[in-house]
Amino acid sequence: MPPFELTERSSPFVPVSGDSLPVWAVSGKDLERGQIDGTALNWARAAGFTGAEGSLLLVPGPDGKLAGALFGLGDAADCHPFIGGKLARMLPEGQWHVETSQVPGADMALAFGMGAYRFEKYRKPAAAGPRLAIPADADAAAIARTVAGVTLARDLVNTPANDMGPEALERAFRGLSDHYQAETTVVSGDELLDRNFPMIHAVGRAAAEAPRLLEMRWGQKGATKITLVGKGVCFDTGGLDIKPAASMLLMKKDMGGAANVMGLALMIMDAGLPVDLRVLIPAVENSISASAFRPGDVLTSRKGLTVQIDNTDAEGRLVLADALSYACEDKSELVIDMATLTGAARVALGPDLPPFYTDDEMLADEISQASRAVFDPLWRMPLHKPYEADVKARIADLTNAPAGGMAGSITAALFLKRFVEPEISWAHFDIFAWSPKEKPHAPVGGEAQAIRALYDVISRRFPA
Repeated sequence: MPPFELTERSSPFVPVSGDSLPVWAVSGKDLERGQIDGTALNWARAAGFTGAEGSLLLVPGPDGKLAGALFGLGDAADCHPFIGGKLARMLPEGQWHVETSQVPGADMALAFGMGAYRFEKYRKPAAAGPRLAIPADADAAAIARTVAGVTLARDLVNTPANDMGPEALERAFRGLSDHYQAETTVVSGDELLDRNFPMIHAVGRAAAEAPRLLEMRWGQKGATKITLVGKGVCFDTGGLDIKPAASMLLMKKDMGGAANVMGLALMIMDAGLPVDLRVLIPAVENSISASAFRPGDVLTSRKGLTVQIDNTDAEGRLVLADALSYACEDKSELVIDMATLTGAARVALGPDLPPFYTDDEMLADEISQASRAVFDPLWRMPLHKPYEADVKARIADLTNAPAGGMAGSITAALFLKRFVEPEISWAHFDIFAWSPKEKPHAPVGGEAQAIRALYDVISRRFPA
């Protein structure tokens, strides 16, 4: 069974066959040493092709027809690890295979698959592009599921809020669940109050579509319990502390945590990892109406801690708090939450390097090693204990928006930590879920962050 897809599209891959054309991926040194096909080498020298990183030269055959392509790696030791993603946008239509490359074939194929991504829901699709044969010695199923997980996260984030509100996010969630025969339950509207999810209800009650908690269960009963929690704020006006117009332009991506958690869940389920998996997504829209929660309100959380609302635009940590409390009640051995939580994380580390927080040293080391191994950038930030005083409120247990604005990503993580039981291994990822600049393997738009590294950690702990 192929991996789940939110939007039907043709595969960027083809089976290995004798009909595909070769791509010689070469560095400048390869050309100097003459380490490629003679005809291609002569053509490269005649055309002045130097092998500059990301450059492409089509190679004709004796009959004048296309015979292959030369692709530049620059200094192969320092080239972008996913430089092969450019091939998906540069090669002409047809079937191709990588003939020679100092970049591993599996990495080239994965990069090609991610680089082939297009979001064309609202415009006429582009002409058919090239397709690549995955090398015989690579794990084609693993590459396909990784591309599928990344694609799902991107599709969900790229879809605007008029087509990806809480109801549509629930439909996508159910589609993923049904594909892998998981169990789904949804707590919606005022039932959230009856079931003791008061802060999810408070954040989402002003919107036209009811707030809801989405829950998926899959896997082996009795196996290690893993819970993934994703912030599903489908649009964030900022509430009564309304955002300026420029700050609202990308707020369709405020459910990027949910999107990435779903992409990671796809990869885990598609691989059949021996775990007891639970996925929790509080799906809401932070909107404005007569019933909107207000600055100065005090909310009582599922855990019983009271939260003073000092800014209604700090809503993501509120819905996550109830979901994290619920996650811990099941005694999961590992809880991971992902959220587009703070602008402070972007100020500190930029859009491409999400911070993560955990007190579990072993888990932190595994995540850092996986980040480097699979080229999924992450940086550990400290749960600096002295800053816990900043999360205290004047008339309640906690504030959702500490005064001063300093260390905002850290104080947000410390807020969430208060809702996680100390004996549970927990990690929080403050992701951007958006690529503001085109990369070899990613166009501008919604992006998967941290899920390839997290899948590497989980699959190594629990191999299929």
